[in-house]
Amino acid sequence: MVEINAPHVAAKLQEVKQLYPWYTTLLEGAYIDSWPKLPLLTHDRLLPYFDETELVQEPNWNVYRTSGTSGKRRKAIGYDAADEEAYVEHKVQLFGKLLEGRGLTRALSDMGTGHAAATAQEIFEKLNMQCWTIPFQQPVEEHLACIAEHRPEVLYTMPSILDRLVKAAPAGFDWGIQIVILVGEVAAPAWRKRMADVFGIAADDVKDTYGSIEVGTMAYYDASSGRYVLMEGITAEGVSPAEVGLPDIHLPAGEQVLVLTSFVRRRFPVLRYVTYDVVRDLRTELIDGRHVTTFEAIVKRIGPELKHGEKISLYDIEDAVFQHVKQADVRVIVEHNQLHVYIDSPQPIDNVLYQKIRSSLHEAIPEIGQMIDSGILEDMNVHLVNLQDPNAVPSLNHQAVKQKKLYVQE
Repeated sequence: MVEINAPHVAAKLQEVKQLYPWYTTLLEGAYIDSWPKLPLLTHDRLLPYFDETELVQEPNWNVYRTSGTSGKRRKAIGYDAADEEAYVEHKVQLFGKLLEGRGLTRALSDMGTGHAAATAQEIFEKLNMQCWTIPFQQPVEEHLACIAEHRPEVLYTMPSILDRLVKAAPAGFDWGIQIVILVGEVAAPAWRKRMADVFGIAADDVKDTYGSIEVGTMAYYDASSGRYVLMEGITAEGVSPAEVGLPDIHLPAGEQVLVLTSFVRRRFPVLRYVTYDVVRDLRTELIDGRHVTTFEAIVKRIGPELKHGEKISLYDIEDAVFQHVKQADVRVIVEHNQLHVYIDSPQPIDNVLYQKIRSSLHEAIPEIGQMIDSGILEDMNVHLVNLQDPNAVPSLNHQAVKQKKLYVQE
C-alpha cells in the first residue's frame, strides 16, 4: 500500500500527463492540488488510451487484448519491458509467499489465454519449479490427461476452468494437487471450500488472487485474516456507483466501487482507475508500522464489462445478437462461473436463428469460443425471455437493469 501524499500525487500526475497528453484535457485547465480533485478514470474516459495503443505499438512491447469497445474492436493493453518485468516480479513474490515452506516443485498452468497464461511458466521457473502449460484449444480430456501424466502439485487456473475440469473428471480421478492458485473470476469462500474437498486438501490451500490485464496483480486472499490484501505499490479508494456514472445502481452499506492507483504500472494510466468491481468493507489499517489496505470480499461487477476469464463487453455481446435480429433487449449475468445471455425480441427467433446467434456469441471473443468448443469452459446459456416478466430472470435486479451498463457476477 502506498500512502497518498502530496509528493506522490504530484509525481504520479506528472508521469501520466507526460505519457498520455490526452489526460490533460480531463483536467479542464484546473490546477490540481489534492487527490479528490483528480478525475476518476472511467471506461469512457479511457477510450483515447485504447485508440492510441491500437495505432502506436512499440516493437518491444507485449500487447494483450481484452473485450471489445463501441468501435467494435478488441482493446489493446500495452506492457513495455519495465512493466512486464514488474508484473512478473509481483507474481513471483506473491506466489513465493503463497507456496512458502511447502517444498513443491511441479506446477501446471491451465489458464486459457491472456497475460496470466503468457507469463505463468516464467513465474514458476523463477521459483525453481518445473511448469507445464496446456493449450486452451485442447479438449478437456487432454487437460485431465496432462494432470495425470505430469502429477503437478500446484494448479494455476481460473474458477470457470476449474469448475469444468472437476465436472469432466471421471469418478475416483487421482488429482494429486496440493495447492490451487486462482485468478480471473470471483471465487466465493463456500465454492473454494467445495473445490478443496474435491482435491482432499485444506480450504486454505485453494488460494485466490485478484488481478486484471490493465493493472496486473492487485490483491490476494490472506487466510490468516480472512481478507483480501492489496499488493505493494497500489493504493485503493472506494466510491459510489453515482460517482462513476451509474446513478441508478444502489449498493448496501459497506459496499463500494473499487478505484485503484498504481505507482508501479506506467503503460496504462492507473491513476484513480475505476475497476467497476464492488468490494465490501474496504479499509486501511496501520499494521507493524505500515499502512495495509484490505477488503472482505469482491461482491460483484458493475459497469460496461464483466469478467468471464477474459473480459467480455456489452458491445461484444450486443453486436453478436444484432447481427441476426434488428431489435432486442439484451441482459447478461454470470452465475456460478457460467455466462447467461437473455434476449427479449419482438422478432420471432426460430431454432435456426437461435443457433446462428449462439455461434456469433462464441465468435465474439475467439479464445472464449475455442475454450467452450474444447470443453474447458461451460457453454454460454442463451435464453429467449420476456424481460417485462419479473419472474423471467429472478437473479436480475429488474429496476437497475433498465440501464444496459449493469452486469452482475455472483
